[in-house]
Amino acid sequence: MSTFRNPVGPQPSRVYWRRRLIVALGLLAVVVIIVLIVVRPGSDTPKPAGTNASETPAAAPPAGSTNPADAVACDATKVTVEATTDAAAYDAGVNPSLSFTLKSLMTVPCTLKADTDLQEFIITSGDETIWDSKDCQTDKTPATALLQPGVPFAGSKITWDRTRSAADTCDAAREQVTAEGASYHLTVKIGDLTSANSKQFLLN
Repeated sequence: MSTFRNPVGPQPSRVYWRRRLIVALGLLAVVVIIVLIVVRPGSDTPKPAGTNASETPAAAPPAGSTNPADAVACDATKVTVEATTDAAAYDAGVNPSLSFTLKSLMTVPCTLKADTDLQEFIITSGDETIWDSKDCQTDKTPATALLQPGVPFAGSKITWDRTRSAADTCDAAREQVTAEGASYHLTVKIGDLTSANSKQFLLN
């Protein structure tokens, strides 16, 4: 009688043992494959793409921040000043509005002191200085410009009354300048910063 431990047949018993061993190994392989499919080792919860658990993002002010607390002091060597006017030419009786634009070349928001006593508007014609806002300036108004990287910042505006100025003409009637198509140039200074180019305009 054939049993598992004592196989009986025309072949030697080692042949039957070998066959049984092969069948047993095959069944074991099937079981292992099924377990691997179900368990899927190494399939931990995936991390968001582009992150690394060992890295901490560098702190930086949020883009577009309007909170001065998030900004650093501007590096004056990385700030540009541009003199601006509200028109390229003015008809008789229309006074030019003078202003300036600041732009930061830094990569983070920064603040720049731009108090009115730091602002200077200078109008020239040829090599002659015609008018200077410092000549009769009296009041100081605190002002801080918050500059976003690469974003133009429009500064304060003042009106020129088409007269010549000098330190000794503050309480006297001032001479009107020449018009009839005469060309003038505006230069703006903010502290130690000076507009790289003057702004030309005409008085008709």
